[in-house]
Amino acid sequence: MRIEVISLFPELVEQVARHGMPRIAAESGQLTLSTRNPRDYSVNRWRRVDDRPYGGGPGMVMEAEPLSAAVAASKQALGVARVVALSPQGERFDQAWAQRLSAEQNLILLCGRYEGLDERFVAAEVDLELSLGDFVLSGGELAAMVVIDAIARLLPGVLGHAESAVNDSFSAGLLDHPHYTRPELWRGGGVPEVLLSGDHARITRWRLKQALGQTWLKRPDLLEQIGLDDDKRVLLAEFIREQRVDEQR
Repeated sequence: MRIEVISLFPELVEQVARHGMPRIAAESGQLTLSTRNPRDYSVNRWRRVDDRPYGGGPGMVMEAEPLSAAVAASKQALGVARVVALSPQGERFDQAWAQRLSAEQNLILLCGRYEGLDERFVAAEVDLELSLGDFVLSGGELAAMVVIDAIARLLPGVLGHAESAVNDSFSAGLLDHPHYTRPELWRGGGVPEVLLSGDHARITRWRLKQALGQTWLKRPDLLEQIGLDDDKRVLLAEFIREQRVDEQR
């Protein structure tokens, strides 16, 4: 997969491919990350890419022409590519979007700055706007790095275990189940007996019940979105009963 990021701070975005799963993806050849600075397509001697907004108001707006030229150059380098702008106005980026985008061959991620992008450019050149959430960052670079990280770990062979991505939080619409590792006893707390049993069917059932329960406790809105079959409803009811018994102790 090839991703090109259009950014006024390309050196910041490039760091993401030097660490963690994006680094493994890059070293294995599953991910090629490149950057492009819209200042290189500015037509003035100051390499300026922003100007005051029509209608007045604070801040500056990124100009359409250098952004359009940068996108054209990216498409010439990559071929057919989806243009994704990181923007507070965008659709919420989630695991489902990470999975969809990981299936693309080429992506262009566009990092806004200042008060935003000229709307004419957005209408003409941008295929999709994505947002990390209902807050404002100084620019789209950090958001682009998050998107790259989320995509990279889904690429074939990047994670050490093929099931890791499948079991991640949100992959099935649920939060993840609790995890435990050695030592078996730590500060008086032990490991649930079922995880020591070696009974894989019981372990699978316990993990699903815990995932349902953690979602019910922390993100009940997700349960409303995915809908539960009869088996999951039974498991969730068990978790809720056990939770209430524990609270009464």
